[in-house]
Amino acid sequence: MKLTEARIDSALHQIEAQAIPENHPATVQLGELFGDHTFFLDAGGLTIIEPVKTDGAAEAMGRVVKLARWGDETRRNLSPHEPEYTDIVVALDKAA
Repeated sequence: MKLTEARIDSALHQIEAQAIPENHPATVQLGELFGDHTFFLDAGGLTIIEPVKTDGAAEAMGRVVKLARWGDETRRNLSPHEPEYTDIVVALDKAA
């Protein structure tokens, strides 16, 4: 899922990651591989945030999903793998 700037900021206040800018050259290739998402890089590799359905929740929530791991310690190459749904859930409409 593509996130608005406000939702990216909200997520980044809750997880340790960097959002890959929309205009970054890698975004097109990542989109071809994984679909239309806002991509994040963290110590473990490449992640996205998928919406979580919550009954009666006042704010939108999202689950962090791992898509690729770093290939080595230099963190220059990513090794894609099957999506791994984590237990990390962020409030997307949370005020920063």
